[in-house]
Amino acid sequence: MNARDTILGKLRATVPVDLTARAAALVAGSERPPEPAGSLVERFVLRLAGPSVSATFDRIDAADALPDAVRRYLAAQALPAALYLPPDPHVAALDWHGFQIDQEAAPDQGAALAVAKAGVAESGSLVFETGPQAPMLPNFLTLHHIVVLAQADLVATLEDIPADLAGHRAHYWVTGVSGTTDIEGQYVRGAHGPRFLHVVLMG
Repeated sequence: MNARDTILGKLRATVPVDLTARAAALVAGSERPPEPAGSLVERFVLRLAGPSVSATFDRIDAADALPDAVRRYLAAQALPAALYLPPDPHVAALDWHGFQIDQEAAPDQGAALAVAKAGVAESGSLVFETGPQAPMLPNFLTLHHIVVLAQADLVATLEDIPADLAGHRAHYWVTGVSGTTDIEGQYVRGAHGPRFLHVVLMG
């Protein structure tokens, strides 16, 4: 018997396989990669800063500090104190003195504020509702997307997002800034929406 016959013989030989054991091995343990160490907030901030999300981050204790946080961000970006505010009574009740507030968002809108209903530490995703007090379009027209998220609404994984979110009619998810490599294979930020994402964690 030559080497060829030896190899072919091994290929033709029946190999006993325990399919039940192999199937059990495939589903054993967690299917997701291990999460980095740290608190829920620390893991969320780590995801925000990563290349797949590319967001900046700030933190405030309560809602009344939100206008100052927005002012700091706009100043750091060399932008005027002007932005679109959603028709949310909780946002409108804050002191926006000194801001130019736009009631409608234009296609070249510099900045817009939005309120996220949930945030996911695992992926850095933000969940938004759509409705009369939270229109969707301004969040895609603006250059700078500023998002306020209550720390109480931060969850660990995608599966922890409440299924109904208090009965709101529709939701959409945002994970980082928009981008494309369709143009000569070069990565371009802001191709299909905001170029910059800034998250203000409240609480």
